[in-house]
Amino acid sequence: MANILIIDDNHSVAIALEVLLSLHDISTVKASSPEQGLAILQHTPVDLVIQDMNFTADTTSGEEGVQLFQQIRQRYPDLPVILLTAWTHLGAAVELIKAGAADYLAKPWDDLRLITTVQNLLELGESNRVLQHKITRERKQKRTLEQSFDLRNFVWQDSATERLLSMACQVARADVPILITGPNGAGKERIAEIIQANSSVKSGPFVVLNCGAIPAELIEAELFGADAGAYTGANKSREGKFEAADGGTLFLDEIGNLPLAGQMKLLRVLETGRFERLGSNKERQVKVRVISATNADLHAMMKAGNFREDLFYRLNLIELRLPSLAERPDDILPLAELFLESGKTLHPLAQSALQHYHWPGNVRELKNKITRACLLCASNEITVQDLGLPLAPSVSNNVSEIELDRATLEAALKNTQGVVSQAATQLGLSRQALYRRMDRLGISRNG
Repeated sequence: MANILIIDDNHSVAIALEVLLSLHDISTVKASSPEQGLAILQHTPVDLVIQDMNFTADTTSGEEGVQLFQQIRQRYPDLPVILLTAWTHLGAAVELIKAGAADYLAKPWDDLRLITTVQNLLELGESNRVLQHKITRERKQKRTLEQSFDLRNFVWQDSATERLLSMACQVARADVPILITGPNGAGKERIAEIIQANSSVKSGPFVVLNCGAIPAELIEAELFGADAGAYTGANKSREGKFEAADGGTLFLDEIGNLPLAGQMKLLRVLETGRFERLGSNKERQVKVRVISATNADLHAMMKAGNFREDLFYRLNLIELRLPSLAERPDDILPLAELFLESGKTLHPLAQSALQHYHWPGNVRELKNKITRACLLCASNEITVQDLGLPLAPSVSNNVSEIELDRATLEAALKNTQGVVSQAATQLGLSRQALYRRMDRLGISRNG
């Protein structure tokens, strides 16, 4: 239950507020002087303060209330304060609101407005506390992850990315094959590097082969090496990727593009650690940790006969799914900042456009957009036009749409007597989304 501190030297006023708030299941604690109110705040949890502005008989200047408000603001900057007084100097009220007062109500107050203001402030405070708790918890988890593992300077902020990183580091020391799935350009190779950096073979080589970039007739030579004369143009013996990765990690990107003949030989080396170079009968032995990655649907490929089922289950002992950039939106701005040239900044509208774009090309596309914008921008501040992105939907609405939104919002707030949570439910919005629209349209949060 919420707890409100009432600071007023008029006993009748304090009792009236106590009764009104109790009818709405809000508990109160009362103080009759600024000194008593400040003492209560030191040892009693309080969600909101309602304070008078005059405490000495026959005074109407409000200076006592201003001093009390300033002391509360200084000691408890996040605590909402409603100012309550019989004197109504508009200029002073505006200054106090600018200084951080939550609202300013004149005596005698309107019960409905006071209760609506209180409920909205309590809801907002609870929302902020939940959000702050979530942010604090995530920051602590992020810090623990960064301190416990070598993340290769990986940049992220989204909880979905954090879960993937945590799992990747957890399985890194297990000497088993890992399959990383996810769309092109999402950063699968970076995840493989992190697994290598936290594995038992972290001091060994990290070798990369993009199976989709090598012609089918050369893929076996790339994997296993070739003796001189093994194929046209092979003038001398060469080692393959497995030999190069001996004692370390071999990352096979786009594993779905590996031809069936190469799949069969890969299965054998995964099972035995043995292979022969192309054109050679000499068997070679290696110890290699294999991490593979694909954006293909390997299940569909198996059904079509294009990917060996036994190889799939050999590679897929542990699968890590890397979400697309659109599925981890909190990573967008930190990554954009990483890709910016030194001295360049992003205009707020550019930041909003980045966050609302769907990024079909994932992190690779984001990097290309930022690099291009840094080259084209006429100043140190990158604009939406420099990025070549559309404005965010909330910015690009036309005037009639904004007017319609305002009318709809005001009607919903009127129907629910200004209780934001109920209006949000009626409109099919979250409370935070409704607050953002109210702020954008200049609708007061307090009725």
